[in-house]
Amino acid sequence: MSVTVRPRRSVLYMPGSNARALEKAKALPADGLILDFEDAVSPDAKPEARATVAAALAAGRPYGRREVIVRINALNTPWGMDDLRAVARLGIDGLAIPKVESADGVRQVQAAVRAAGGPEDLPIFCMLETPMGILRALEIATASPHVAALVMGTSDLAKDLHCEHTRDREPFLASLGLVVLAARAAGVAALDGVHLDLADDDGFAAACLQGRQMGFDGKTLIHPKTVEVANRTFAPAPGEVDKARELIATYAEAVAQGKGVVVLDGKLIEQLHVDNARRMVALAEAIEAMDSGSSV
Repeated sequence: MSVTVRPRRSVLYMPGSNARALEKAKALPADGLILDFEDAVSPDAKPEARATVAAALAAGRPYGRREVIVRINALNTPWGMDDLRAVARLGIDGLAIPKVESADGVRQVQAAVRAAGGPEDLPIFCMLETPMGILRALEIATASPHVAALVMGTSDLAKDLHCEHTRDREPFLASLGLVVLAARAAGVAALDGVHLDLADDDGFAAACLQGRQMGFDGKTLIHPKTVEVANRTFAPAPGEVDKARELIATYAEAVAQGKGVVVLDGKLIEQLHVDNARRMVALAEAIEAMDSGSSV
């Protein structure tokens, strides 16, 4: 069984109106960039952001192997359709849609992309940041085969839930779990929400570890200084990869010999363990390939 994995350990929001930041992003080791037209850009700067991003993406793949996603404003805002038309044909890797609350919302965006001359298969990153969006996570994740990821928007969600941002993130656990469940059921990626306190390095590291333990593929970020910790936390450790390769080889040898029970280090190995090991090895190899070709 072949496993195809795209690393999304670190996905960094970048203000679309800041040309200097977009230039600096070319040297950042993030797996993905979300060039933002929404929260990071004031209303009067949104036309400038469209022009700045278009200029930044005019020369093919200026960000190398990094995944380049653009977050537009919602289509029901004064800016959403202009945002979409500005980027639909730029060759981006994905379109991030804020506050998705239904499958119809996904399909509406896809219809608008087609009308703007964009590709039929443009990947859609659905931001779940309202109670309705969380409760309809599976409906949204399965709205189209081109939904690529569910992205937690914990800042807006906290406002709607009337909950607090605690260090252990306990108020978000139900929402986080529902999104991971929906993503895994639909076979799409799950990206954890941002960490707002940039002075709390220990808290950020703990949130990354919690996200990985819950099953998220990576974390969305708001500052370049957090990329390294996210990359390290959401990547398999070298020892884990070595053990995964050993498990795969042991199982294959046992199957070839017709053994009904496979044991490694005193633990029973089943196909599910092999599948997880293959996914881990595939992720490690994809990270290695990305890191070797990340410089521009």
